[in-house]
Amino acid sequence: MAAGVYRSLSQGLRRITPFGSRLYSDEARTVTLIPGDGIGPEISAAVQEIFAAASAPIKWETSDVTAIKGPGGKYIIPQEAQESMNKNKIGLKGPLKTPVGKGHPSMNLLLRKTFQLYANVRPCKSIEGYKTPYPDVDLVTIRENTEGEYSGIEHMIVDGVVQSIKLITEPASRRVAEFAFDFARAQGRDTVTAVHKANIMRMSDGLFLKCCREVAEDNKDIRFEEMYLDTVCLNMVQDPTQFDVLVMPNLYGDILSDLCAGLIGGLGVTPSGNIGADGVAIFESVHGTAPDIAGKDLANPTALLLSAVMMLRHLGLHDHARRIETAAFETIKEGTALTGDLGGKAKCSDFTREVSKKVQEIE
Repeated sequence: MAAGVYRSLSQGLRRITPFGSRLYSDEARTVTLIPGDGIGPEISAAVQEIFAAASAPIKWETSDVTAIKGPGGKYIIPQEAQESMNKNKIGLKGPLKTPVGKGHPSMNLLLRKTFQLYANVRPCKSIEGYKTPYPDVDLVTIRENTEGEYSGIEHMIVDGVVQSIKLITEPASRRVAEFAFDFARAQGRDTVTAVHKANIMRMSDGLFLKCCREVAEDNKDIRFEEMYLDTVCLNMVQDPTQFDVLVMPNLYGDILSDLCAGLIGGLGVTPSGNIGADGVAIFESVHGTAPDIAGKDLANPTALLLSAVMMLRHLGLHDHARRIETAAFETIKEGTALTGDLGGKAKCSDFTREVSKKVQEIE
């Protein structure tokens, strides 16, 4: 189904191996780098520095995705960025600013739709040496990434009344369900939970759930469960260890994946990958642009770095991924170069320097 997906968290983590045909040698690969806004450029530079220290065979092709109006007045991503992604197939993206209630639409949504990035994969695993109230989290959220409430279909019926359409289709629902089961099998995981509200939205979520049930029938080696979204949230904060792989429509995935990130320390330490059609994949940090600290050397590059590690595994560069990942987690465990969001006083450059030093010492 998918060309290959990789988890990115280290010690004790079961690593995904490719279950498609796309494997790459140590020959340098060109990756489209979208630095993003706010702190994006500095955390992107940190990743580049660490990759250079690790001698990772990656060439970076920097691209801008500032919204522009295309023919007909609709917003599109710049042609140069489209061409870069179409050519390279693999991208790494920093945070992008989205205007609230006005201006251009979310560039994240435009990227997903442009490249049919249908599955967002976000692993959440407790980090050794970084204490949170939940020490044994080890789960993955898989979010349908192209439709649902985020389809962008809204209109005003009359003044003061706005209608937003939730679009759910059988092909998209079946595709992400199949992806979730393939992912679980490749991971050596044993349970897929479909998250829904089909008791209320009987047609839309009902269709999503129907597709999940039908796919489950073809994957009897993986246990299948279904659970209401509100019940999942309740149980998640009580005992997240009861969950394994969760698959859900777009909006639910946006909310629940952030909740799960909070269990392990926040969005600053949570990686993310978006798997698309035709071999395209974009890996990204999912935190905000943090304009209040932009340019002050205070940003935490961990989330983007771990997403880049996912990217390396997706490319079959497992040794480089292992070394960078190990160096990052050893730095966090030691606690002497933590940025402010992780409870430390170090700067972005301090963390980057320490990870770069360690990665050169790891064989």
